[in-house]
Amino acid sequence: MDPREVPMPPTLTRFFPILRWLPGYRRENLRGDIIAGLTTAVMLIPQGMAYAMLAGLPPIVGLYASVTPLIAYALFGTSRELAVGPVAMDSLLVAAGVGAIAAAGSPEYIAYAVLLALMAGVLQIGMGLARLGFLVNFLSQPVISGFTSAAALIIGLSQLKHLIGVPLQASNLIHEIAREVGTHIGETHLLTVAIGAGAIVVLQLLKKLRPRFPRALAVVVITTLVVWIFRLDLQGVKIVGEVAAGLPSPALPEIKMEAVTELLPTALAIALVAFMEAISVSKAIATRKRYEVDANQELVAIGAANVAASLFRAYPVTGGFSRTAVNDQAGAQTPLAGLITAFVISIALLFFTPLLHFLPKATLAAIIMTAVFGLIDLKQVGHLWQVKRSDLALLGVTFAAVLAIGIQSGILVGVAASLLWFVVRTTRPHFAVLGRLPGTEVFRNVRHAPEAITYPGILILRIDAQFYFGNVSFLRSTLRELEAAAAEPLRAVVLDASAINNLDSSADGALHEIAAEYAERGITLVFAGVKGPVREVMARSGFIDRIGAGAFFLSDHDAIAALTGEGEPEMPADPLIGRLIERRDRAHHQGPTPTEAAQDPVPHAVANA
Repeated sequence: MDPREVPMPPTLTRFFPILRWLPGYRRENLRGDIIAGLTTAVMLIPQGMAYAMLAGLPPIVGLYASVTPLIAYALFGTSRELAVGPVAMDSLLVAAGVGAIAAAGSPEYIAYAVLLALMAGVLQIGMGLARLGFLVNFLSQPVISGFTSAAALIIGLSQLKHLIGVPLQASNLIHEIAREVGTHIGETHLLTVAIGAGAIVVLQLLKKLRPRFPRALAVVVITTLVVWIFRLDLQGVKIVGEVAAGLPSPALPEIKMEAVTELLPTALAIALVAFMEAISVSKAIATRKRYEVDANQELVAIGAANVAASLFRAYPVTGGFSRTAVNDQAGAQTPLAGLITAFVISIALLFFTPLLHFLPKATLAAIIMTAVFGLIDLKQVGHLWQVKRSDLALLGVTFAAVLAIGIQSGILVGVAASLLWFVVRTTRPHFAVLGRLPGTEVFRNVRHAPEAITYPGILILRIDAQFYFGNVSFLRSTLRELEAAAAEPLRAVVLDASAINNLDSSADGALHEIAAEYAERGITLVFAGVKGPVREVMARSGFIDRIGAGAFFLSDHDAIAALTGEGEPEMPADPLIGRLIERRDRAHHQGPTPTEAAQDPVPHAVANA
């Protein structure tokens, strides 16, 4: 159990993870949570306004989306660092979906955006309660690393317009960003660059010299004072400007079935993309800090945040890459940082919005860029190069796809590539020709142990995968190739099935055909180490009856001893096979007695098959 957590009723802690960490909250964590909450709040206010404008909404809607959703996530979420709020991808999807049925900025447009938050939230909660968080299992670590690194690069480079003081066309494609920068680089505002570059230098120096110092908060205060004192805004430095005051009042969103029907595809896209974005960054940080996030509960938590947003006139939210990175680097220890962020934004909306007036946008860009570039995982590239280059290829495919075709499509390409590679590997599984190590009864792969003893005319083959329709042809071709390469005519084949966990009907049918072919040619086929579930399929299909119970052995040593007569096998055949046959035959008449059912290790499902 994590030291921050205390025992609570499992039902409550399952649905309200806050009950696991809040009662045992440690005082020493408070400093990090306060600094992270303050830093993220200062960053989220102008960022939320900007993202709302990107979505075609009034800036105040972005601020509404930065209060109650954070509170809802803190109640239901399992990530300690995830910073919830408006994000670029959701904003773009809202603009595309709602813009198709209403004019941007109109009352109908705002109402539909609020409705979209409710729909996405309900879908996510439903998916979480249905335990569909397993979808995250399709995000392998290389895919997550490639997606996170590429998305961090795109988000970071998208801030160049604020860093160089030039309005650039927004894009999530790396080549379009590069083209825009190249086209307008001559318009660079040097004073803005100086502020942004200075902020980056200070952030990096403080990170190296004083890693626990609130560096993001420091550069915000310093640059705001500089702009205010020297009135650099009058010299072309872009600032946040006036921020409207006031808290959102609760209201039920207006539900129109026609709008629900038209917005459903967009709501589903937002629900999935928001979950993928949040779980990707939260899993990346959780893995580094060695704790677990619950994917199903995260679906519920993000859904609850979106429902809360809809009830307070806001639009869809999720966990953002840049804010989460800033939240983590600023020292967030628990979800209390998110509650502090919501509280600070609420207070700021009521009383302190004038203090944000002179905050330069270049400073925010510097904070975002230094934070997200830290998510680019170069160490993982080096690790995979040494350990598993096929996984490195998956990382590269995902990284390139996100950069070339966008964040939303890129992650789908990565998942598809991962699944395709899994299918390829299972259709061409690893196999090993075995031999006996001298002086032992241990059999090993002759490729790795060339001193292993092989037996003339006898092939011992181990398949390291489930045997199913996808690799039937591979086994056939492998057996033919090995037989053709043998120095002497084949007289026996030992199939080591110790690594086979499953046997489907197509594979079982292939074994019938292989056994018949070998029988016609006078080649003995025996099995070693067959597992229970595989034995059951063989018994039900009649395969054991066909080749005989005596063709099954517990180990390669027993099988070779029976075939060669060199030494005595510990057991002449697998005793469980005989008991399996007896059980099956008896099941046709009366079934097992209660005593037999309690003592016999053979699964009783076989008796009823």
